[in-house]
Amino acid sequence: MAEDSSNAPVNPGRRRAHASASGRRRKRPSTRRRALLYTVWTLAAVLVLGGAGLGYLYYKLNGNLTGVDINAALGADRPKNVDNGSMDILVLGSDSRAGKNGEYGKDEGTSRSDTAMIVHVFKGHRKADVVSIPRDTLIDRPSCATKDGQRTPAVQGAMFNSAYEVGGPACTIKTVEAMTGIRMDHFLEVDFSGFKQLINDLGGVDITTTAPIHDTKSHLDLEPGRHTLDGEQSLGLVRTRHGVGDGSDLGRIKLQQAFVKALLDQVKHVDIFGNPKKLYDLADTSTKALTTDSELASVSKLKGFAESLRGIGSGDMKMTTLPVRYDPQNPARVLPMAKKAGLIWDALRHDRPVPASATKGSAGDATSAGKVVR
Repeated sequence: MAEDSSNAPVNPGRRRAHASASGRRRKRPSTRRRALLYTVWTLAAVLVLGGAGLGYLYYKLNGNLTGVDINAALGADRPKNVDNGSMDILVLGSDSRAGKNGEYGKDEGTSRSDTAMIVHVFKGHRKADVVSIPRDTLIDRPSCATKDGQRTPAVQGAMFNSAYEVGGPACTIKTVEAMTGIRMDHFLEVDFSGFKQLINDLGGVDITTTAPIHDTKSHLDLEPGRHTLDGEQSLGLVRTRHGVGDGSDLGRIKLQQAFVKALLDQVKHVDIFGNPKKLYDLADTSTKALTTDSELASVSKLKGFAESLRGIGSGDMKMTTLPVRYDPQNPARVLPMAKKAGLIWDALRHDRPVPASATKGSAGDATSAGKVVR
């Protein structure tokens, strides 16, 4: 591995305690694919706005959810807890082409985490920093339990998204915790078809493009101007990498981050109280599409979790990409800039905002793709 590909924790320190469903910390801790932060936040908004009106749907919606017991899978070999009122959530997605997702590519029987975001919610739950991890990042992957119950050895120079392929969400969380020295409090994931239907249930999302986007691979054709994207177009936007910037995953991340904010703004204007069917459709689609850690795998716990995030709007979220540089031996891969990444992880561990110096000079910070959508 090159110098900046090291992923050893930088002064990991202590970790914050797990949050309860209400957002408050506990001393001890008490997750179908393609997770994207905007879907999670939409679900949070739906659950909060719906309030007690969801009571009669509780059992049906509860049955939609899928939970993964991360604590049992990872055991005690994790960063320490720190009770400072903050919360860290790993939002993942996989590129599985199984089932309805087959229209987006050939099903080869495996999945990789196509999207990964660490959401750090600051003490008081009024602001959040979001750090995207490029899927093509070369990292040191720790030994993990595989999906068939075996163990895979630690690997140097593995692609980040291979962790999901090898051991699912548990291996990905273990890899992230090894990279950051930060214990993840929660895990959430959403699939292709669920995300698309969710946008349709919302009535679309309004965005403005400042340049044309044409990508045959993601089936997206947009001219400059204002658009209301339906589910298919929205999915195309967050998947496109060849239609913007240098065609890398770094440009796609910038589009995803811009879409997050557009969707957050859109949700605020949805008349859920005035449209019970829309409320039901949104809640049903969201819970069917969502996989969480076992601590959130019920409607009541998700609602408490959502309540703890309701004060965070698009203007309260700072989007960052893990500082990386292109691999000189393979420009299709990127290497973490260890010292700069350490600044990010140290800030989040101590519940401080990510400093601007942490991303200066990063290839992810240099891409202009984020200016294409607003």
